[in-house]
Amino acid sequence: MRGEPGVAILLAVVASTVVVHAQTATSSPTTAGVNVTMATTSQSTVRSTAGTSQPPSNTGGTGGVKIDFETDYEVEYAGYDGWYNNRAHPEWGIADSPLTRRLPSHYQDGTYEPSGWDRPNPRTLSELTMKGVTGMGSFRNRSALLTFFGQQVVEEVLDAQRPGCPREYFNIQIPKGDPEYDPDSRGGREIPLLRSRYDMRITGFSPNFPRQQLNEITAFLDGGLMYGVTKAWADALRLLSSDRPGRLASCTDQGVPGCVNDMYPAYNTIGLPMANPPPPREHYLKSSRRFFKLGNPRGNENAFLLTFGVFWFRWHNYLADQIAAKNSGWSDERVFNEARKWVIATHQKIVLYDWLPDFLGENRKPADYKGYSSAIHPGVTHVFQSAAMRWGHTIVPPGVYRRSRVKPDGTCDWRNTTYYTSPHTSGQYFHGVRTCNSYWNSVEPHEEGFKAEDVAPFDGMAEFLLGMSSQVTEREDNIITEDLRGRVFGPLEFSRRDLMAINIQRGRDHGLPDYNTARVEYGLPPRKTFYDVNPWLFNGTYVEHGPELLDNITTFATANNWTTDKCDIWVCGLLETTEAGPGELFGAVIKDQFERIRDGDRFWYENDKNGLFTKGEIEQINNITLFDIIKSISNITDADMQSNPFIATDSPCFQPKQLSQFDMEPCTPDTVDKTVDFKRETFDYFTGSEASYILTFMALAVFIIGCVAVLIYMARDRQKKEAVERNKKRKATSKQSKDGATIFLATEYVGKKEGERSVQVKLGTGKEIKVLNDRGKLLRTIDLRNHNQLVLYVEADKHRTLMAIHVPKEYDLILNFDYTEDRDNALMQVEDFLGTVEVGRRRQEMKSSDLMKAIVTKADRQKQLEKFFRIIFAQAFKEEKAREDISTYNSKDAKDVLTCELTRAEFAESLSMKPDSLFVEQMFNLVDKDGSGYINFREFLDVIVIFAKGNPDEKAKLMFDMYDVDGDGKLSREEFKTMLKSMMDMVNTEVEQSQLDMLVDSMMEQGGVRDREQMTQQDFINILGEHKQALSNAALNLGGLPTEKLKSQARRVSEANVLTPGEATRHQTVLNRARKTIIRAYQPPEERNGAASNRPSQRVGQGLKVDTLKDKKYTTNPVMKNFNALKRYIQNYRLHIFWLTLYTLVTIGIFAERAYYYSVEREHAGLRRIAGYGVTVTRGAASGMMWAFSIILVTMCRNTITHMRETFLHLYIPFDSAITLHKIIAMTGLFFTVMHCIGHAINFYHISTQTADDLTCLFRDYFHYSNELPKFHYWCFATTTGMTGVLLVLVIAIMYVFATQYARRYVFKAFWLTHNLYPILYILTIVHGSGNLVQEPFFYYFFLGPVILFTLDKLVSISRKKVEIPVVKAEHLPSNVTMLKFKRPTNFDYKSGQWVRIASAALGDNEYHPFTLTSAPHEDTLSLHIRSVGPWTNNLRKVYDPAKIQPDFGYPKVFVDGPYGEGHQDWYKFPVAILIGGGIGVTPFAAILKDIVQKSAQGAKFNCKKVYFLWVTRTQKQFEWLTDIIREVEEKDKNDLVSVHIFITQFYQKFDLRTTMLYICERHFQRISGRSLFTGLNSITHFGRPNFESFFDTLQDEHPEVSTFGVFSCGPPPMTYTADKACGAMNRVDGASFIHHFENF
Repeated sequence: MRGEPGVAILLAVVASTVVVHAQTATSSPTTAGVNVTMATTSQSTVRSTAGTSQPPSNTGGTGGVKIDFETDYEVEYAGYDGWYNNRAHPEWGIADSPLTRRLPSHYQDGTYEPSGWDRPNPRTLSELTMKGVTGMGSFRNRSALLTFFGQQVVEEVLDAQRPGCPREYFNIQIPKGDPEYDPDSRGGREIPLLRSRYDMRITGFSPNFPRQQLNEITAFLDGGLMYGVTKAWADALRLLSSDRPGRLASCTDQGVPGCVNDMYPAYNTIGLPMANPPPPREHYLKSSRRFFKLGNPRGNENAFLLTFGVFWFRWHNYLADQIAAKNSGWSDERVFNEARKWVIATHQKIVLYDWLPDFLGENRKPADYKGYSSAIHPGVTHVFQSAAMRWGHTIVPPGVYRRSRVKPDGTCDWRNTTYYTSPHTSGQYFHGVRTCNSYWNSVEPHEEGFKAEDVAPFDGMAEFLLGMSSQVTEREDNIITEDLRGRVFGPLEFSRRDLMAINIQRGRDHGLPDYNTARVEYGLPPRKTFYDVNPWLFNGTYVEHGPELLDNITTFATANNWTTDKCDIWVCGLLETTEAGPGELFGAVIKDQFERIRDGDRFWYENDKNGLFTKGEIEQINNITLFDIIKSISNITDADMQSNPFIATDSPCFQPKQLSQFDMEPCTPDTVDKTVDFKRETFDYFTGSEASYILTFMALAVFIIGCVAVLIYMARDRQKKEAVERNKKRKATSKQSKDGATIFLATEYVGKKEGERSVQVKLGTGKEIKVLNDRGKLLRTIDLRNHNQLVLYVEADKHRTLMAIHVPKEYDLILNFDYTEDRDNALMQVEDFLGTVEVGRRRQEMKSSDLMKAIVTKADRQKQLEKFFRIIFAQAFKEEKAREDISTYNSKDAKDVLTCELTRAEFAESLSMKPDSLFVEQMFNLVDKDGSGYINFREFLDVIVIFAKGNPDEKAKLMFDMYDVDGDGKLSREEFKTMLKSMMDMVNTEVEQSQLDMLVDSMMEQGGVRDREQMTQQDFINILGEHKQALSNAALNLGGLPTEKLKSQARRVSEANVLTPGEATRHQTVLNRARKTIIRAYQPPEERNGAASNRPSQRVGQGLKVDTLKDKKYTTNPVMKNFNALKRYIQNYRLHIFWLTLYTLVTIGIFAERAYYYSVEREHAGLRRIAGYGVTVTRGAASGMMWAFSIILVTMCRNTITHMRETFLHLYIPFDSAITLHKIIAMTGLFFTVMHCIGHAINFYHISTQTADDLTCLFRDYFHYSNELPKFHYWCFATTTGMTGVLLVLVIAIMYVFATQYARRYVFKAFWLTHNLYPILYILTIVHGSGNLVQEPFFYYFFLGPVILFTLDKLVSISRKKVEIPVVKAEHLPSNVTMLKFKRPTNFDYKSGQWVRIASAALGDNEYHPFTLTSAPHEDTLSLHIRSVGPWTNNLRKVYDPAKIQPDFGYPKVFVDGPYGEGHQDWYKFPVAILIGGGIGVTPFAAILKDIVQKSAQGAKFNCKKVYFLWVTRTQKQFEWLTDIIREVEEKDKNDLVSVHIFITQFYQKFDLRTTMLYICERHFQRISGRSLFTGLNSITHFGRPNFESFFDTLQDEHPEVSTFGVFSCGPPPMTYTADKACGAMNRVDGASFIHHFENF
């Protein structure tokens, strides 16, 4: 029957595995009672020619059928797939049509849930009703040939074995303690079984349309067995030759050695999808190329079924040769179709009129043919498929004989198995070919005749036909051979199954009703008791075990409430069996089925209306028998076989004995020598995937780490190359500095963590060694005046490139060189220099390891200084934390601290000042009381105590003494000037002498000593006046200390910086108190009394730092603070919140939709059942990725965004946040990518544990050979989806790693190149989805809109990029800034604050970099100020060097892409705008300030009423070009629109002892001249970093009517972060809102 995963054996063979007790067969079966000669067991024995079946000739045997072909006209041949056989109902009986129901369905839910829920376990019923010993012959001497001919009949009309997609497992529970499947009584085991494929289009949805399983072949006897059910399959079997027309291809045509005379079909070398389960004998998959090509995909299931496949192959070619011989002019196609017509006709005749009567027994011959009727449905019924036709299983023998033709002496040779057919029996061979071991090893017994060595050639097909015709099949009863009931084949994970249990379960799967219901539907009376089912079986007269069987059934039925009304059709229908054959029910079902197949077939050979045959030809067909065909296609003669091969009685060589399971080789896994407990083998499908699974994900992780490593390497390599380039430049210059000092280059080793740095070592002038960085900045000074001798450590092994200068009381200078020669030259220069300055030197050569142990690195010194300062602060400030820290010190630590002495450089570093600063020199000389050139513990502690506990007079005296050089207690006018100069020097500020004189005169006049040339200490205190109080909290800034712990003093005096505004009034920093005291001194009396807060000043903003003169109410409730902050945040960023929320919700919705679809709506598809919720996650994440990576293109449409932000849409869409949204979307895409990858790691594991057939069902578009188990590496690397997925991960890893801030900073070109991989990303994404692995691709749903918009936007940019623009001016400005001025393109309209992307023709027209325009919209040219901080900008500075440009050629042209908008351009939309620029971040504000000047001059009106510009710079000299712009603004700003504040920020502490004096000087000079002493501007200059929160707080007092302030910052991240934090703090309290827009550079 064609029932199960390989239903084999006639109306029997299918798949399952149960084990009946197998006994070891004897190696020499006896021949008692047999009157024929037995051949010896040695296959090497030479046989006589007369007794050996020879291969047939092309013409067949001597008794071949000679047909008189009368039809020579065109006819309508039967189709392959059955369509339009019935013209009224063209779909009846077609391939892949539903089985028909002769019985009502009995699904549990009426729709699809299997029936039999109230019936016993199938395996239990199999053991109860069908178990028994084989070896009993048929009552009617039916032959084995009849049995296996019946299997090929089933294969012709029925194939419902393929499981459905998705897979539905309907496993059979194995009873605990089952002797064959659960011998260890573990329990919980199951026989795997998949439910049959069904019509999913219209059935299985309601009781009106219950599930209907499909028959994958036609229901007609129309040659599907020989030719397949499609034209393509049939063509694949053909020779397609005009020389030998109409023939099927043979292995002779393929040139197979030994295959002569077209004995066998061609091998399946083209890979036809033949059924190819794993042979249970070997338990591994084999290639389907070993099979013969047949029309029946399952035709190679066993050697006996294959015999009939070869049989019909030969019959076709026999007929084709005759037809071609008679009709030489016919084409190959016509000959083939004519031969096919005759093969089908003879097959129809033999099945209906020869085989079927012998199969059903007497009185069951089909009714006479009355002609074709289109009203008869030929479809195969469920009861026929799932029960009735499986009756043939009971007569399947455990094996089959093979024999020779009859020899002259009337005997035959019975062929034994050999190593070729039974390689697993260890040299013991048996008579018959064992059924259970021939599953899917069908070819070997046939190949043995022409391939086996030491075996005389023989015709394998003929010997099987002879053997089966002489062999009596198994007895007609309830007993099933163990080869089927326990040893039928199964999948790899369960190698042998119980086919009888499967038969029962299959009937339930198909919704068959109970036994009595079936009888009634077929007009038979129901049976009330089990005895009534078949008294003939149970009375013991004919079947000895009948009474015992009845007792067992009755006992079980009583115990389990089992009745005939709950009996499966297969179970009780089989029990009806009698010696005549099938019982009443099965007989009726089978007879009805075949009659309908005949009567409903328009192409039936007897239908004289179809024109296929003449009456004479029909008569010829009726006279052809199976034996006639056998004689035609082989050398078999009348003497070799009986005329009716279906009955063995008259065989000339009757079987030696009835074969039983004990006479044959055991079914594996049992062997000849050993019987195992478990009768099946298992398999782990993940086997073979372990290494590739682990290595793949490890490789991906390593790749990502590798990308990071490459990034770091490239960054460091770039830094090294820059250092080398700088070294080359320096080496190209003289090694003598302008002052005559010697300079050499080296690499200084700083410490393990710090690594190395390139330095210049300057020897002299004077008794000092200076260490400078590669840009000439001083890093360290070694003062040799305090040293008598230095030790020079020299590396004596390894590379010999290392040396160290050991400096007592300091850290050593460790230098490394590229070459030994360089080291030796430097060593000689150092020794010569030390000799010149009369400092002793001692060279000490040592091993590299010893040298590294002996040196004191800067890190070592820092640790010592940390202890030094910690103890100092513990003593001076009584810091409890510091006291706790030093409590852990031992005596050695204490001694190290007490003996530690600070150098001038370390003292300067602790003050965050330069070592050569005049202030440092004066302070150091004052503290160094013993003049040793070092400051010891006691000296440093004394001066610290003054600042910790001293009063203002003591601190003023300290400052006075610092500059009283001669110590006479008086300070001359020049010494006072020196004091002020030293203060200015600290901030890199220079003033003209006249300005300094004016300042000194003013200050001395304030102190009442204008006419004196000298001042006393009291005069100095008088000059300070009320500012003296500011000294009460003044301190030394120790910002350079090594750890945060040592900054407790600084933190304590700056607490107000982090307090709320209300608290700040009580805990003011020195900065605020000093500033406000100074300002208060120069305010009119009415302002001091509070009137200033209610009237605008002439110069609004100049006094913003003054104390708040009216009380402000601040909530102290933390809940209200947070509520206010949230309220303001929502108010300020409501658009951002809306769009981000919308994006988030859409993203979540897209993820949830797919996740829900695959969790619920596609639950029946099976993939989720296999992979768990991993598939839910991956499908949702995949949609999230598609959405994110598509919508991100919108944020890249810079031209569109710039244009749209000028429309009314900017009121509803925050276009300025495009970059931020770009990053958010990118992170969303990365999140989903990681989720997708992790999900697939889980999915791939689960998929790799599934059977190949299940996966083929799930992934139908992916082909793999049936002998291949798709492992993890197959899915990952051999499929389009898998391979592109891996490539996508690699591309994404590269893009994201090189998109980090670190990459953009150090290797921008790599970032630019890798970020432009996005076209590859999208191409791979499209290809990835096109693989259709899980679902139809729908990436285009997300992608089309954004990509079209992006493409159009990109075309606009490309059109601009191709225009070369001449540079009209280039200038090198301080701080490595390059100014470029170029012609303004036609129709280039922009706003101040916007930016462009430029490329230089000299540096490549494809590498663009963004820069903010510093020109104003009214100017005729565009200008950029570009700071050199990377390779491209450095090269740009070289290219546009005015000194190197030849006048005749001019500057290289540039390409401009833009302008593009950003938030800074909206400054005019706020009533009060605050512009904060830091470093090169002032560039957008340069354009804005110019624009303000222009608009002011033109009298233009705009919403903004006041602009505050805060310029934060380390020194005002850093960007001097901006000073000119500010000066122009001050001159033209007639309406007092702009207020400028400049912050000089080179100190960690914003205000201390030094800057107090600077503020005093600044305020004096401001009062007398109206401009800054340091910048010459009207703007106020501050020393230290701005306190944005305090500034914003006072703005609310200045502008009480303003509800919204716009804050625009641009500069380094720490500055913009501080400004943003201050805005957030202000938004936490009641008052105006501060909306912050920022950009970082």
